[in-house]
Amino acid sequence: MNKPAATSPFHPRNRHQGRYDFAALTAAHPPLADKVRPNGYGELSVDFADPQAVMLLNQALLKLFYNLNWQLAEGYLTPPVPGRADYIHALADLLATDNGGVIPRDVDVMDIGCGANCIYPLIGHAEYGWRFTGTDITAEAITAANQIVASNPGLQRGIRLRRQKQPEAIFAGVVHKNERYQAVLCNPPFHASAEDAAAGSQRKVRNLGLKKSTPLNFGGQHNELWCDGGERKFVGQMIAESVAFADRIVWFTSLVSRKENLPALRDQLRDLDAYEVRIIEMAQGQKQSRFIAWTFLPPASRAQRLKR
Repeated sequence: MNKPAATSPFHPRNRHQGRYDFAALTAAHPPLADKVRPNGYGELSVDFADPQAVMLLNQALLKLFYNLNWQLAEGYLTPPVPGRADYIHALADLLATDNGGVIPRDVDVMDIGCGANCIYPLIGHAEYGWRFTGTDITAEAITAANQIVASNPGLQRGIRLRRQKQPEAIFAGVVHKNERYQAVLCNPPFHASAEDAAAGSQRKVRNLGLKKSTPLNFGGQHNELWCDGGERKFVGQMIAESVAFADRIVWFTSLVSRKENLPALRDQLRDLDAYEVRIIEMAQGQKQSRFIAWTFLPPASRAQRLKR
Protein backbone atom coordinates (compact mmCIF):
# COMPACT_ATOMS: atom_id res chain seq x y z
CA MET A 1 0.00 0.00 0.00
CA ASN A 2 1.50 3.32 -1.04
CA LYS A 3 0.83 6.55 0.78
CA PRO A 4 -1.21 8.99 -1.34
CA ALA A 5 0.52 12.17 -2.40
CA ALA A 6 -0.60 15.48 -0.96
CA THR A 7 -2.79 16.16 -3.99
CA SER A 8 -3.65 12.60 -4.96
CA PRO A 9 -6.09 12.53 -7.89
CA PHE A 10 -8.66 10.24 -6.32
CA HIS A 11 -12.29 10.29 -7.31
CA PRO A 12 -13.90 13.52 -6.00
CA ARG A 13 -16.16 11.56 -3.61
CA ASN A 14 -13.30 9.42 -2.30
CA ARG A 15 -12.85 10.14 1.41
CA HIS A 16 -9.11 9.45 1.22
CA GLN A 17 -7.82 12.69 -0.26
CA GLY A 18 -4.39 14.08 0.52
CA ARG A 19 -1.97 12.70 3.08
CA TYR A 20 -2.97 10.41 5.88
CA ASP A 21 -4.08 12.31 9.00
CA PHE A 22 -2.32 10.18 11.58
CA ALA A 23 -3.66 12.17 14.52
CA ALA A 24 -7.21 11.37 13.47
CA LEU A 25 -6.33 7.80 12.51
CA THR A 26 -4.67 6.98 15.83
CA ALA A 27 -7.56 8.58 17.70
CA ALA A 28 -9.94 6.29 15.82
CA HIS A 29 -7.74 3.22 16.29
CA PRO A 30 -5.21 3.70 19.14
CA PRO A 31 -3.16 0.52 18.41
CA LEU A 32 -1.88 2.23 15.25
CA ALA A 33 0.03 4.78 17.36
CA ASP A 34 2.81 2.31 18.11
CA LYS A 35 3.59 2.05 14.39
CA VAL A 36 3.62 5.76 13.52
CA ARG A 37 7.08 7.28 13.13
CA PRO A 38 8.64 10.29 11.36
CA ASN A 39 9.89 9.26 7.94
CA GLY A 40 13.02 10.48 6.17
CA TYR A 41 11.29 13.76 5.37
CA GLY A 42 10.25 14.38 8.95
CA GLU A 43 6.59 13.57 8.24
CA LEU A 44 4.55 11.09 10.24
CA SER A 45 4.13 7.76 8.47
CA VAL A 46 4.27 4.02 8.97
CA ASP A 47 6.69 1.43 7.67
CA PHE A 48 4.86 0.09 4.64
CA ALA A 49 7.14 -2.96 4.64
CA ASP A 50 5.74 -3.96 8.03
CA PRO A 51 2.67 -6.21 7.57
CA GLN A 52 1.34 -5.37 11.02
CA ALA A 53 1.65 -1.64 10.37
CA VAL A 54 -0.28 -1.96 7.13
CA MET A 55 -2.96 -4.03 8.86
CA LEU A 56 -3.35 -1.44 11.62
CA LEU A 57 -3.48 1.40 9.10
CA ASN A 58 -6.28 -0.35 7.21
CA GLN A 59 -8.17 -0.92 10.42
CA ALA A 60 -7.83 2.75 11.29
CA LEU A 61 -8.95 3.91 7.84
CA LEU A 62 -12.02 1.70 7.89
CA LYS A 63 -12.89 2.73 11.44
CA LEU A 64 -12.36 6.47 10.92
CA PHE A 65 -14.09 6.87 7.57
CA TYR A 66 -16.71 4.09 7.59
CA ASN A 67 -17.10 3.16 11.28
CA LEU A 68 -16.24 -0.44 10.44
CA ASN A 69 -14.52 -3.09 12.52
CA TRP A 70 -12.13 -5.02 10.30
CA GLN A 71 -9.67 -7.84 10.88
CA LEU A 72 -7.85 -9.65 8.10
CA ALA A 73 -7.10 -13.34 8.45
CA GLU A 74 -3.37 -14.08 8.42
CA GLY A 75 -1.84 -14.64 5.01
CA TYR A 76 -4.57 -12.99 2.96
CA LEU A 77 -4.29 -10.05 0.59
CA THR A 78 -4.14 -6.66 2.30
CA PRO A 79 -6.17 -4.24 0.18
CA PRO A 80 -5.17 -0.60 -0.42
CA VAL A 81 -8.37 0.98 0.89
CA PRO A 82 -8.24 4.32 -1.02
CA GLY A 83 -7.86 2.62 -4.40
CA ARG A 84 -10.63 0.13 -3.65
CA ALA A 85 -12.92 3.03 -2.81
CA ASP A 86 -12.23 4.60 -6.21
CA TYR A 87 -13.64 1.56 -8.01
CA ILE A 88 -16.85 1.79 -5.95
CA HIS A 89 -17.30 5.50 -6.70
CA ALA A 90 -16.57 5.07 -10.40
CA LEU A 91 -19.08 2.21 -10.54
CA ALA A 92 -21.65 4.49 -8.88
CA ASP A 93 -21.06 7.05 -11.63
CA LEU A 94 -21.58 4.37 -14.27
CA LEU A 95 -24.92 3.33 -12.75
CA ALA A 96 -25.95 6.98 -12.49
CA THR A 97 -25.72 7.33 -16.29
CA ASP A 98 -28.71 4.98 -16.51
CA ASN A 99 -30.59 6.82 -13.77
CA GLY A 100 -30.79 10.41 -14.96
CA GLY A 101 -27.43 11.26 -13.43
CA VAL A 102 -28.55 10.26 -9.93
CA ILE A 103 -26.62 7.54 -8.10
CA PRO A 104 -29.11 4.74 -7.41
CA ARG A 105 -29.35 3.31 -3.90
CA ASP A 106 -31.69 0.35 -4.38
CA VAL A 107 -28.98 -1.72 -6.00
CA ASP A 108 -27.75 -5.32 -5.87
CA VAL A 109 -24.08 -5.88 -6.71
CA MET A 110 -22.09 -9.11 -6.99
CA ASP A 111 -18.39 -9.08 -6.07
CA ILE A 112 -16.59 -11.90 -7.86
CA GLY A 113 -13.71 -13.02 -5.65
CA CYS A 114 -14.48 -10.93 -2.57
CA GLY A 115 -11.63 -12.60 -0.70
CA ALA A 116 -11.19 -12.75 3.03
CA ASN A 117 -10.96 -8.94 3.22
CA CYS A 118 -14.48 -8.33 1.80
CA ILE A 119 -13.37 -4.77 1.05
CA TYR A 120 -15.63 -3.85 -1.88
CA PRO A 121 -18.89 -4.90 -0.17
CA LEU A 122 -17.85 -3.08 3.00
CA ILE A 123 -17.12 0.21 1.25
CA GLY A 124 -20.00 -0.05 -1.23
CA HIS A 125 -22.55 -0.71 1.48
CA ALA A 126 -21.14 2.03 3.73
CA GLU A 127 -21.10 4.65 0.97
CA TYR A 128 -24.30 3.91 -0.93
CA GLY A 129 -26.30 1.35 1.02
CA TRP A 130 -25.98 -1.15 -1.82
CA ARG A 131 -26.67 -4.83 -1.15
CA PHE A 132 -23.78 -7.13 -1.97
CA THR A 133 -23.33 -10.79 -2.72
CA GLY A 134 -19.65 -11.69 -2.40
CA THR A 135 -18.28 -14.90 -3.86
CA ASP A 136 -15.01 -16.79 -3.41
CA ILE A 137 -13.74 -20.26 -4.24
CA THR A 138 -12.27 -21.06 -0.81
CA ALA A 139 -14.24 -21.86 2.31
CA GLU A 140 -11.53 -20.20 4.43
CA ALA A 141 -11.98 -16.84 2.66
CA ILE A 142 -15.76 -16.99 3.03
CA THR A 143 -15.42 -17.85 6.72
CA ALA A 144 -13.04 -14.94 7.30
CA ALA A 145 -15.26 -12.50 5.38
CA ASN A 146 -18.32 -13.69 7.31
CA GLN A 147 -16.48 -12.94 10.56
CA ILE A 148 -15.95 -9.35 9.42
CA VAL A 149 -19.62 -9.00 8.50
CA ALA A 150 -20.71 -10.50 11.83
CA SER A 151 -18.49 -8.09 13.78
CA ASN A 152 -20.36 -5.08 12.36
CA PRO A 153 -23.99 -4.79 13.54
CA GLY A 154 -26.45 -4.44 10.68
CA LEU A 155 -24.12 -5.62 7.91
CA GLN A 156 -25.74 -9.04 7.65
CA ARG A 157 -28.76 -7.38 6.07
CA GLY A 158 -26.60 -5.81 3.38
CA ILE A 159 -23.83 -8.34 2.68
CA ARG A 160 -24.18 -12.05 2.02
CA LEU A 161 -21.37 -14.39 1.04
CA ARG A 162 -21.36 -17.49 -1.13
CA ARG A 163 -18.72 -20.05 -1.88
CA GLN A 164 -18.17 -20.81 -5.54
CA LYS A 165 -18.04 -24.61 -5.42
CA GLN A 166 -17.29 -24.90 -9.13
CA PRO A 167 -13.73 -23.51 -9.42
CA GLU A 168 -13.92 -23.65 -13.20
CA ALA A 169 -16.99 -21.37 -13.24
CA ILE A 170 -17.46 -17.70 -12.41
CA PHE A 171 -21.21 -17.04 -12.49
CA ALA A 172 -22.83 -20.47 -12.62
CA GLY A 173 -23.68 -21.72 -9.15
CA VAL A 174 -23.49 -18.35 -7.40
CA VAL A 175 -26.09 -16.41 -9.38
CA HIS A 176 -29.23 -18.11 -8.16
CA LYS A 177 -32.43 -18.62 -10.10
CA ASN A 178 -34.58 -15.49 -10.45
CA GLU A 179 -31.87 -13.23 -8.98
CA ARG A 180 -31.15 -9.92 -10.68
CA TYR A 181 -28.11 -7.67 -10.24
CA GLN A 182 -27.51 -4.11 -11.36
CA ALA A 183 -23.75 -4.66 -11.47
CA VAL A 184 -20.90 -7.11 -11.05
CA LEU A 185 -17.43 -6.01 -10.00
CA CYS A 186 -14.22 -7.99 -9.92
CA ASN A 187 -10.55 -7.58 -9.05
CA PRO A 188 -9.18 -10.59 -10.96
CA PRO A 189 -5.94 -12.41 -10.19
CA PHE A 190 -3.26 -10.37 -11.91
CA HIS A 191 -0.46 -12.86 -12.49
CA ALA A 192 -0.41 -15.84 -14.84
CA SER A 193 1.65 -18.17 -12.63
CA ALA A 194 3.24 -18.55 -9.21
CA GLU A 195 6.60 -17.59 -10.74
CA ASP A 196 5.10 -14.45 -12.26
CA ALA A 197 3.58 -13.53 -8.89
CA ALA A 198 6.90 -14.05 -7.09
CA ALA A 199 8.69 -11.83 -9.61
CA GLY A 200 6.06 -9.15 -9.16
CA SER A 201 6.49 -9.31 -5.41
CA GLN A 202 10.22 -8.80 -5.73
CA ARG A 203 9.63 -5.78 -7.98
CA LYS A 204 7.52 -4.26 -5.21
CA VAL A 205 10.30 -4.94 -2.73
CA ARG A 206 12.86 -3.26 -4.99
CA ASN A 207 10.58 -0.28 -5.61
CA LEU A 208 10.34 0.21 -1.85
CA GLY A 209 14.13 0.06 -1.59
CA LEU A 210 14.01 -2.99 0.69
CA LYS A 211 16.10 -6.12 1.05
CA LYS A 212 15.05 -9.20 -0.89
CA SER A 213 14.36 -11.02 2.39
CA THR A 214 11.79 -8.45 3.50
CA PRO A 215 8.38 -10.07 4.17
CA LEU A 216 5.60 -8.95 1.84
CA ASN A 217 3.34 -6.35 3.39
CA PHE A 218 0.37 -7.13 1.18
CA GLY A 219 0.26 -10.91 1.58
CA GLY A 220 -2.11 -12.91 -0.54
CA GLN A 221 -3.20 -16.48 -1.16
CA HIS A 222 -2.33 -17.94 -4.55
CA ASN A 223 -5.88 -17.61 -5.90
CA GLU A 224 -5.82 -13.91 -4.98
CA LEU A 225 -2.55 -13.27 -6.82
CA TRP A 226 -2.47 -15.57 -9.82
CA CYS A 227 -4.43 -17.97 -12.01
CA ASP A 228 -3.62 -19.87 -15.17
CA GLY A 229 -3.45 -17.25 -17.91
CA GLY A 230 -3.63 -14.27 -15.56
CA GLU A 231 -6.14 -11.45 -15.77
CA ARG A 232 -6.45 -11.68 -19.56
CA LYS A 233 -7.77 -15.24 -19.40
CA PHE A 234 -9.87 -14.61 -16.28
CA VAL A 235 -11.65 -11.55 -17.68
CA GLY A 236 -12.01 -13.34 -21.00
CA GLN A 237 -13.81 -16.16 -19.19
CA MET A 238 -16.03 -13.61 -17.44
CA ILE A 239 -16.95 -12.19 -20.81
CA ALA A 240 -17.67 -15.61 -22.32
CA GLU A 241 -19.89 -16.61 -19.38
CA SER A 242 -21.66 -13.25 -19.19
CA VAL A 243 -23.70 -13.96 -22.31
CA ALA A 244 -25.75 -16.55 -20.41
CA PHE A 245 -26.57 -13.94 -17.75
CA ALA A 246 -27.16 -11.03 -20.12
CA ASP A 247 -30.74 -10.44 -18.96
CA ARG A 248 -30.02 -10.95 -15.25
CA ILE A 249 -27.03 -8.62 -14.79
CA VAL A 250 -27.09 -5.07 -16.12
CA TRP A 251 -23.43 -4.11 -16.03
CA PHE A 252 -20.51 -6.53 -15.89
CA THR A 253 -17.25 -4.88 -14.80
CA SER A 254 -13.70 -5.93 -13.99
CA LEU A 255 -10.45 -4.20 -13.21
CA VAL A 256 -7.85 -4.56 -15.97
CA SER A 257 -4.35 -3.82 -14.70
CA ARG A 258 -2.55 -4.34 -17.98
CA LYS A 259 -3.74 -1.83 -20.55
CA GLU A 260 -2.40 -3.99 -23.36
CA ASN A 261 -5.11 -6.56 -22.56
CA LEU A 262 -7.92 -4.18 -23.48
CA PRO A 263 -7.93 -4.57 -27.32
CA ALA A 264 -8.41 -8.35 -27.14
CA LEU A 265 -11.17 -7.98 -24.53
CA ARG A 266 -12.93 -5.36 -26.66
CA ASP A 267 -12.71 -7.62 -29.70
CA GLN A 268 -14.19 -10.51 -27.74
CA LEU A 269 -17.11 -8.34 -26.58
CA ARG A 270 -17.72 -7.10 -30.11
CA ASP A 271 -17.83 -10.67 -31.39
CA LEU A 272 -20.41 -11.49 -28.69
CA ASP A 273 -22.57 -8.48 -29.67
CA ALA A 274 -22.31 -6.60 -26.39
CA TYR A 275 -24.60 -3.58 -26.64
CA GLU A 276 -22.11 -1.22 -25.04
CA VAL A 277 -18.53 -1.38 -23.78
CA ARG A 278 -16.85 1.30 -21.69
CA ILE A 279 -13.34 1.73 -20.32
CA ILE A 280 -13.45 3.71 -17.07
CA GLU A 281 -10.07 5.25 -16.27
CA MET A 282 -9.03 5.84 -12.66
CA ALA A 283 -5.87 7.26 -11.08
CA GLN A 284 -4.49 6.81 -7.57
CA GLY A 285 -1.40 8.95 -7.04
CA GLN A 286 1.22 7.78 -9.53
CA LYS A 287 -0.73 4.61 -10.35
CA GLN A 288 -3.10 4.47 -13.30
CA SER A 289 -5.89 1.91 -13.22
CA ARG A 290 -9.09 1.20 -15.06
CA PHE A 291 -12.01 -1.14 -15.32
CA ILE A 292 -13.81 -2.48 -18.34
CA ALA A 293 -17.61 -2.44 -18.27
CA TRP A 294 -20.01 -4.10 -20.67
CA THR A 295 -23.73 -4.66 -20.98
CA PHE A 296 -26.03 -6.50 -23.34
CA LEU A 297 -29.01 -4.28 -22.53
CA PRO A 298 -30.09 -1.06 -24.28
CA PRO A 299 -30.37 2.17 -22.25
CA ALA A 300 -34.15 1.98 -21.80
CA SER A 301 -33.95 -1.51 -20.31
CA ARG A 302 -31.09 -0.50 -18.04
CA ALA A 303 -33.00 2.50 -16.75
CA GLN A 304 -36.07 0.37 -16.06
CA ARG A 305 -34.02 -2.06 -14.01
CA LEU A 306 -33.01 0.81 -11.72
CA LYS A 307 -36.67 1.75 -11.07
CA ARG A 308 -37.75 -1.41 -9.32
